[in-house]
Amino acid sequence: MRAPANSVNQLELALLLRLSHTTVSRALSNHPAINAVTRTRVLALAAQLGYRAGPTRAVSRTRQARSLAFGVLLGRPLVPADGLSLPRLLDGIRRRAAVESARVDLIDLAAGGLDLDPLRCRREVFRHIRAEGWRGALLLYPFSNDVIALLARKLPVVSLLTEYPEPAPPTDLIDTDHDAVGRHVAALVRLGHRRIGFLHWRYPAGGHWGARRYAAYAAALAAHGLELDPAHTFNIHAAQPAYPTPEAVATRVASLSRKKSAPTAWVCAADHQAFALAAALAPLGILVPRDLSLTGFDGQDTPPGQRALATTRVPYEDIGASAVARLISRLLEPTSPRRVILVEPSWVAGASLAAPSTAKP
Repeated sequence: MRAPANSVNQLELALLLRLSHTTVSRALSNHPAINAVTRTRVLALAAQLGYRAGPTRAVSRTRQARSLAFGVLLGRPLVPADGLSLPRLLDGIRRRAAVESARVDLIDLAAGGLDLDPLRCRREVFRHIRAEGWRGALLLYPFSNDVIALLARKLPVVSLLTEYPEPAPPTDLIDTDHDAVGRHVAALVRLGHRRIGFLHWRYPAGGHWGARRYAAYAAALAAHGLELDPAHTFNIHAAQPAYPTPEAVATRVASLSRKKSAPTAWVCAADHQAFALAAALAPLGILVPRDLSLTGFDGQDTPPGQRALATTRVPYEDIGASAVARLISRLLEPTSPRRVILVEPSWVAGASLAAPSTAKP
């Protein structure tokens, strides 16, 4: 089957597939009445032949139909601290949904373990698709590849803040710009730090953002002419020992601190990691920032009794709003290439940075 010289239209797709024009149109706009097999056939041929929706095309619905509806599915947070961002994400989603005259159907699939059981998850999601007329779904927190595959066969899917590498089906992603870690390295260099380590936690699933932030850290070190020492990176390299708890990390950091070549500052992949490390170091006689400088990422509130972190504040409301906008765009152009959209965070100086102790008068 050969693509025509010009972009194929819906009528040509219908003829080639031996379907009605209405069926093809509904499949391309993800109408809930179209089954997954037919939708997959239509989208596959449309992508093969270069189909593109017109720029003025709107999401298909009649005047009598209910407003555009989509699901927001909650998975299982990696750590309790991840839940702190949920109200802001949902606020952004609901604000943009109101602009689009869309309805939001929120389901907590982690409740009762539905996110861990593809069959039960399928039943629950399909029940909402039929009852609410979903046209797409937003995903918050990590899901298994089986669940992602199940959803992607039925609906356009946009993930917020969680990247799903292969073999998971490709999904659009709205994320924060992890390269902002470079601002921490630059601030530490200005203070006189030349040995800067990187800390991450090990998670049973997800956590790919840690690798992204590590890559930004490594690039920033190179940009400033600093050495990357694998011995000064925790829970990143698979071949290295794992440090599963804040106390284990703190013990190792304290041990390193007795050496002249030890890092004088640590870049942590997330705020909850930095706060936990600072709390675990204090009983060992190491205080932040007197003895070590620490940075985080996310912009979480400071726990009682701790210093405010140097961090990057993630604009969660904007990420939620951008996810809705991307889902609408996916409905309008279902065969367009996968999109990864990064929303820039802002840097916060905090009170966890100081010149290295060897440089102090």
